[in-house]
Amino acid sequence: MSPIGRALSRVGVALAAIVTIAACGGGEGTTLYIGGVPDQDLSLLEGRFEKLAEYLSQETDLDVRYLPSTDYAAVVIGFRTDSLQLAWFGGLTGVQARLAVPHARALARRAGDERFHSVFVAPPDSGIESITDLRDRSFSFGSESSTSGHLMPRFYITEAGLDPEEEFAAVNYSGSHDKTWKLVEAGAWEAGALNANVWETRVKAGVIDLSKVDAFWSTPPYFDYHWVARPDLDEVYGEGVTERLNAALLDLDAGRGGIQAEIMDAFQADRFIPTEEDNYGAIEQVARQLGIIK
Repeated sequence: MSPIGRALSRVGVALAAIVTIAACGGGEGTTLYIGGVPDQDLSLLEGRFEKLAEYLSQETDLDVRYLPSTDYAAVVIGFRTDSLQLAWFGGLTGVQARLAVPHARALARRAGDERFHSVFVAPPDSGIESITDLRDRSFSFGSESSTSGHLMPRFYITEAGLDPEEEFAAVNYSGSHDKTWKLVEAGAWEAGALNANVWETRVKAGVIDLSKVDAFWSTPPYFDYHWVARPDLDEVYGEGVTERLNAALLDLDAGRGGIQAEIMDAFQADRFIPTEEDNYGAIEQVARQLGIIK
């Protein structure tokens, strides 16, 4: 099945997740819900976003709460249906969200998100040293909606002249970056691609057995993660709410310690900085080229 067909087959799963989200409700001006693509282990994400919701509540006098999701598509759908009002998207999902919600606004990103990378990993003794060595090997992407776990790795695989569905032994979608390296480390898949930040963080933490899986190639840089806000926040929650939320995000500073340091450490950065929609034009172009966005 093609990546697009596989993605469509999972719409029912995403919609089921949204039923739960929608029951919590947005758009009544009482509680503002934030969310983010589930790109890492869920326990790590819960700590990250729960602390951020607490901070945003304190800084804006709004009731801000975090709604978790186990599926990238559910976060985009939640944003489209107004079940989520502010979301941390990857490059691809951010483009999809803004296409689904005209005039949605890209607010902030980390400095490193303008030079993001994907890494390709395989066992050191596998004989895989380049993308072309992946022919006839089994390969795991992350989520089908992931920029660093699928879109950009697939782009560079096709640039190398390979068609994963035709020339790899098998293709898998793990669902998250942590699952990808764990699958390769366990020997379930011969190679994979994932977010370079996640990879480097896990290597530094010493949780990866580098005798079983290591990086053999890193992509050139591209724009990736960013915050996106719905266009009707001021209308629903009060005049100036969008700017108050944006100011609170941009005011976060790891150097201040306390909850601010905890939040930014969880986001693997010192600060958020402003961003704009034009930064993600190349991501949209690649997604259209590969048929992921029509």
